[in-house]
Amino acid sequence: MDYFKKQLDLLKTEREEDRRSYKQMTESTSVADRRANGLTWYPIAIRGSEMSRGDYLTVEVERTTHQDLPHQLRFGASAVLFSNHDPKQDHLEGTITYQGGNRLKITLRTDELPEWASDGKLGIDVLFDDNSYDEMQNALKQADALQDKEPEGRLIKILTGEKKPVFHPDITPYVNPALNASQQSAVNKILSAGDLAIVHGPPGTGKTTTLVQAIKALIKQEQQQILVVAPSNTAVDLLSEKLSDEGLNVLRVGNPARVSERLMSLTLDSKVSEHTSIKEIKRLKKQANEFRDMAHKYKRNFGKAERDQRKALFDEARKIMKEVGNTEQYIIDDVISKAQVITATLVGANHYTVKNLKYHTVVIDEAGQALEPACWIPILKAQKVILAGDHCQLSPTVKSDEAARKGLSTTLLEKCTALHPESVTLLEEQYRMHATIMGYSSSIFYEDKLKAHASVAGHLLFSEDNPLSFVDTAGCGFDEKLDGTSTTNPEEAVFLFKHLTQLVTALGEHYQPKDFPTVAVISPYKQQIQLLKEQLQHSPLLQPYADKISVNTIDSFQGQERDIVYISMTRSNTENKIGFLSDIRRMNVAMTRARKKLVVIGDSGTLSQLGFYADFITYAEHKNAYQSAWEFMDV
Repeated sequence: MDYFKKQLDLLKTEREEDRRSYKQMTESTSVADRRANGLTWYPIAIRGSEMSRGDYLTVEVERTTHQDLPHQLRFGASAVLFSNHDPKQDHLEGTITYQGGNRLKITLRTDELPEWASDGKLGIDVLFDDNSYDEMQNALKQADALQDKEPEGRLIKILTGEKKPVFHPDITPYVNPALNASQQSAVNKILSAGDLAIVHGPPGTGKTTTLVQAIKALIKQEQQQILVVAPSNTAVDLLSEKLSDEGLNVLRVGNPARVSERLMSLTLDSKVSEHTSIKEIKRLKKQANEFRDMAHKYKRNFGKAERDQRKALFDEARKIMKEVGNTEQYIIDDVISKAQVITATLVGANHYTVKNLKYHTVVIDEAGQALEPACWIPILKAQKVILAGDHCQLSPTVKSDEAARKGLSTTLLEKCTALHPESVTLLEEQYRMHATIMGYSSSIFYEDKLKAHASVAGHLLFSEDNPLSFVDTAGCGFDEKLDGTSTTNPEEAVFLFKHLTQLVTALGEHYQPKDFPTVAVISPYKQQIQLLKEQLQHSPLLQPYADKISVNTIDSFQGQERDIVYISMTRSNTENKIGFLSDIRRMNVAMTRARKKLVVIGDSGTLSQLGFYADFITYAEHKNAYQSAWEFMDV
């Protein structure tokens, strides 16, 4: 069977494209450019160092300027400490072992800092992420080798469609009055599944709540440790916190994205530091560091006696660190064995501390955003897998168009939903949107099965308001422009804020500033977002509400909600090109962020080239929600 050979080929194509774009961003670029691209912290200051396992040195650094810039320096990433005096010569590779706020720890492959490290102009570059690709590649090769073996191959054959999943319907039915009917049946499906259950959670349907209750019930049923993974740190954090709130002993492997005390207390580092044997480790480490510091005093005088003395001190420090390593391993094993739930990212499931663990059940959340090769890393540790997510929302980011086209952007969730409909439970009741906002999405993506819960079905900003509005800019001369590689529409941006200003003014009669509704202004185009952000700053009447208004791309709002959502469709041209907008799953995300009001602004002439938008405009007309931008022109 060539299933995994194909996945390996797609992964190879993706890796090459990713490496090519990384090279492009790093080669020949200045430190300032790399910093702007999120690949570098510069300048940094060293705040401390200590010996760590295997003769390595862990250094804590802080970035001292440009602290608001987003960056890609993450826990587990390979990175390099460099001196900008002579970056070609003066650099040391290592791994980021902690990152929080503007500090990080990097474990370097050396037992002492080089001399250039004290001359200033230091920085850290993140290196190309070979580790994740290696982990994915190894998992695919392993799955390929195991598929014909029993019993390991059974789950693999089910997930690739060669076998059917089994269910044990004789379990005691699960009843939890806090969950609705479809949520309870999802938990029942999970408990009765022998090998595969799928929770399909459309926007606002309480997927996380359902999963948390299912995991609690599974732990009770199996009396075994469960692995819970997701593609992003943010998703892992959310689940870790919610599971911990339910009283479960959660161990968060890796480094949380949000540095809250609550989350930090769930990490391995934190649990190890509270362990009864930690005092002994601290004493030994202090001793090792003292020997190391003494050895450094012999740096400049290189007679034989000094060299011998220096070597003896380093040997002693190493011997102690070996003892530290053994004690640490004992503590780590102890902490891990006590956890009921281990949470990590997909690749983090293979972190060296938990690499060899096996589980009865593995839960993959946000599986609609997970690359399939990454899913196989945790799946190979399981006898049973639960996939949760929504394949009708954004698929994972794939850098290579060729790999995406040939199938890398098709997720395991999507495949298994099609292969094994008997494993799927659709969560049918949503707690976010007014029924009119939900209606179009439900008919196109969810076979009209979504219902709005009574608490939200009719909620409005004020009693006479219409929850949906399509404002048609056709014939207004709002033509798109190509700005670099991205599309913009300056007139549409100006118009959107004019419309929003009118709405905000009208809402002033109904709301005090402190309980004013939240607003998202979104567009699929990055350059249009820049224009919209500038427009917001030049809208004086909106300034008192600026903290309630967020402007960003659709992708960055996945999983979030706001009271009011404006979508700037941007495209308006005579060639009827809609490009990026043809990804209707992205539009599904955009349209389902709104709780009480959705305003879509776009050119019906251009948009109607795609049936999805033509039908949406018809839907808006039926709901008395169609307006022409001309109606607002003279105001």
